Amino acid sequence: MAAAVAALDAAADVFEERGDLVRLRQSVIDANAELRERELIKLASLSGALADALRDRGVADLTARLAAEAAIAVLKVAFGRWIHGPGEQTLRQLLAECVDALGAAVAGEAV
Repeated sequence: MAAAVAALDAAADVFEERGDLVRLRQSVIDANAELRERELIKLASLSGALADALRDRGVADLTARLAAEAAIAVLKVAFGRWIHGPGEQTLRQLLAECVDALGAAVAGEAV
């Protein structure tokens, strides 16, 4: 999971550098059902590529698939909070917060 989170962390820089453009792009996607569907397909492809990369690093298939799907869930939630939130936190901060919350949830801790 640490490798998957590191990949998300690296991507956060790209999103944050282009914040206004990313927000505009997302508003167009949010307004169009076909674009939302395409975005989900892209996220599924990203999850597959991330799982492949983890397997290439020697991670077992089941673990790689679960870590990749969890990483994409973290990305979706953090990205949504970043795009639609008050703008007080960076995407990187929101990713870390979501990773911590997911870890606590998996461990059975209250968040």
